[in-house]
Amino acid sequence: MIQTDILIIGAGPTGLFTVFEAGLLKLKTHLIDALPQPGGQCAEIYPKKPIYDIPGFPEILAGDLIKNLLAQIESFKPGFTLGERAETLERLEDDTFIVTTNKGTQHHAPVVVIAGGLGSFEPRKPPIKGLEKYEDNGVAYIIRDPEKYRNQKVVIAGGGDSALDWTIELAKIASEVTLVHRRNEFRGALDSVEKVQALKNQGKVNLITPAEITDLHGEQQLTGVSIVKNGEALTYLETDHFIPLFGLSPKLGPLGNWGLEIEKNAIKVNNSYDYQTNIPGVYAIGDVNTYKGKLKLILSGFHEAAVMCQSAYQRIHPDKKYLMKYTTVSGVEGFDGSKKEAKKEIVQAIH
Repeated sequence: MIQTDILIIGAGPTGLFTVFEAGLLKLKTHLIDALPQPGGQCAEIYPKKPIYDIPGFPEILAGDLIKNLLAQIESFKPGFTLGERAETLERLEDDTFIVTTNKGTQHHAPVVVIAGGLGSFEPRKPPIKGLEKYEDNGVAYIIRDPEKYRNQKVVIAGGGDSALDWTIELAKIASEVTLVHRRNEFRGALDSVEKVQALKNQGKVNLITPAEITDLHGEQQLTGVSIVKNGEALTYLETDHFIPLFGLSPKLGPLGNWGLEIEKNAIKVNNSYDYQTNIPGVYAIGDVNTYKGKLKLILSGFHEAAVMCQSAYQRIHPDKKYLMKYTTVSGVEGFDGSKKEAKKEIVQAIH
């Protein structure tokens, strides 16, 4: 049985940053993730997608963010159970927990933190006849490697951030990019909408709204699509790739059977204090949780991780009082004996 101070369900950005915050408190961590490598969606679904709202990084690829987080926590020596899904939660008489995976691996900890992002998920597929025939033969729901589309003709469908962002990115390398959306209005960030409109005005992107893809063409490999605009069929559009980006359908999976309070497929937490669930000792942070005013942003998950770890420390060490020190003063000392010293500076007070 694996023993740890804090057991983290989910090895995405929020789960990985939890390791850092726990490490500052000298708390050991272990992570469980159903994916075969750390990083969550950032590593599995869009490693090459740029992220613009990480403090200190005007732009960073999702995959690079994960690499940086892994480097940041390396000295804290977290444990990993990868390629296994957290299946059951058992509360013991001493108020500690045993979490067992679908492969029977048992983990014992006084604190369990659910940082599972959107949970398990699958792409939302458009209702187009014969769509499955072209999956991996021209149809994709996730862009893992943009280079695959260099000098190719690409049709993207959708009106959210992913559709807009990938239209902007692929316009840099594809020979032709067409964005199709069933409405004239987009759900994505205004800045992205303006960039797509500018690309259209420059002749670098074809923008067709309000319209929908109705048919796919090709013997084995996709060769073209049919588009209906304003209820009238458009001419056949030749393409090498069709990428419908309608978001993911999240599912909590086995976590939904743990007795947690659920609201709209998310876990309710106490955000006035420490992001604890209705089960004392079980916390939920990141996109998997919900509370009034919740923002599903990576930086929100980072904040929640820091607050949660302070509460977890008090639960694990009820007789100790931890005095928080800024890393600019205390430095960062890893479990391997390494230490990043804070720079000593003389600060002159101004009166």
